[in-house]
Amino acid sequence: MHDMPDSEPPIIKLQAIRRDYLRSDGSVMVRAVNAIDLEIDAGEYVCIMGQSGSGKSTLMNILGCLDRPTNGRYFLRDQDVAQLGDDALSVVRGREIGFVFQSFNLIPELTVVENIEVPLFYRGVHRTQRHERAEAMLERVGLTDRGNHRPGQLSGGQQQRVAIARALVGDPAILLADEPTGNLDSGTSDTIMALLDDLNAEGRTIVMVTHDDDMARHGRRVVRLRDGDVESDDPGTAHL
Repeated sequence: MHDMPDSEPPIIKLQAIRRDYLRSDGSVMVRAVNAIDLEIDAGEYVCIMGQSGSGKSTLMNILGCLDRPTNGRYFLRDQDVAQLGDDALSVVRGREIGFVFQSFNLIPELTVVENIEVPLFYRGVHRTQRHERAEAMLERVGLTDRGNHRPGQLSGGQQQRVAIARALVGDPAILLADEPTGNLDSGTSDTIMALLDDLNAEGRTIVMVTHDDDMARHGRRVVRLRDGDVESDDPGTAHL
């Protein structure tokens, strides 16, 4: 199932991760994720699938350090990040993880280049270096001629490519994609998926949440969730 050598530690390791949402009296209202164990090696392309309510969005938020588990341990590059404070978690998130969302989440008042620069701004990177790296990412996603446009002047597919460039500009260890083609037509979706395929072929670790079997075929491994548990964990059809 894993292509990496046994000597390489997993980039992500979850041990008995549980996430409960509590009522005001402290009792469990919903157990969204139930004692999940999961390992992901560097360079893998993993698709997380499941019906609405299966726990995949909660799991993605935990993987992205946007949420903490109620119990369990989450090792990201051998660092247990499950119980880090907000500031430390924010530093890890900014350094290790790039996010691509279904709704793009671009800032409409900023130009395309300025949007790509945002993660570097928060990391204190000098303006000149920010701009150079953003321009390089823009070229990487094939939008060199759109740098001074606003997001509203771009098509949906172009906006998602900008979002991918923004996610990559900090050179994160992991790219998390949450339904990245959910708002796109099929032709544009194919373009975005081809870009993700290329990034994985270059060695980038990708974890994608999707409900779409066609999208999941791009993954080299498919993890299916059901009622907060891992129902199956199999090689994807990209292996075939």
